Amino acid sequence: MDRDGFIRLERLCKGYPEGDRIRHVLQDTTLHISKGEAVAILGRSGSGKTTLLNLISAIDRADCGEVWLDGTNITSLNDHEQTLFRRSKIGFIFQFFNLIPTLTVWENLVLPLELNGGVSPDDHRRAEETLQATGLLDRREVFPDRLSGGEQQRVAIARAIIHDPLVVLADEPTGNLDEETGRQVLDLLDRFTRKAGKNLILVTHSLEAASYADRVFALRDGHLVEMGKKQLER
Repeated sequence: MDRDGFIRLERLCKGYPEGDRIRHVLQDTTLHISKGEAVAILGRSGSGKTTLLNLISAIDRADCGEVWLDGTNITSLNDHEQTLFRRSKIGFIFQFFNLIPTLTVWENLVLPLELNGGVSPDDHRRAEETLQATGLLDRREVFPDRLSGGEQQRVAIARAIIHDPLVVLADEPTGNLDEETGRQVLDLLDRFTRKAGKNLILVTHSLEAASYADRVFALRDGHLVEMGKKQLER
C-alpha cells in the first residue's frame, strides 16, 4: 500500500451559501488512494458526493485544501491547465450518461481523443477494440436515442476510458438502470478500471455497487468514514 497515495485529498473543505449562512458540504476531508485501487463513497442525497468528484476533477474549486494526482497538485493549476489535465488524465461517467445526442456512438466515443489532439491509427484501432468489448461495435453509427439505458451507459464507460486516463470518476453510474443491467454495467466498469490497473472512484447509493470497490467510505457531515465489508452486507 502506497503510504503517500497516488491520489491524495488533503483537508478539503467546500461550502455553499444558503440564505444568510454557509452550508459546509465538505469539512477537512482527507483521503489517500493507492495506484490501481478502487474506492466507493456512499452517502445520502445532498451529502456532498458529487461535490467531492467535482473537486477531484477540478470542475469546481475547493474553499481550502489540496487535490494531488500522480504527483501533480491539481488545485495549484490555473483554469486552462486544469482543463488540459482533466481531458488527458481523468475519465468521468455520469448517472444520466451525458452522451451528445447529435453525435453517433462512434463520434461520442472518439470525442475525448479529438479534444486531446486528434485520432491516430492506433487510437482508431483501440476505439474499435473498446466498442467490441462493450458489445456495441455493430451500433457505432447509431445515435444515442436509439440505444437502451444500459447501452448508453456502456458507451459512456468506453468514452471515459478511451484516452487512457489515470483515474475514472463514476457518479451514480447505475442509478438510472434496472438491477440486472446495473450489474452488467458494474462488471464492465470493473473490467475497464480496477482490473486494468486504473483507479476508480465511485459514488453511489447502492451497496451492491460499493461492494465492487477495494475500500468503501461513507460521507457523513462533511467527513469520510471508512466502512468495513460486513457493514455492506444486507
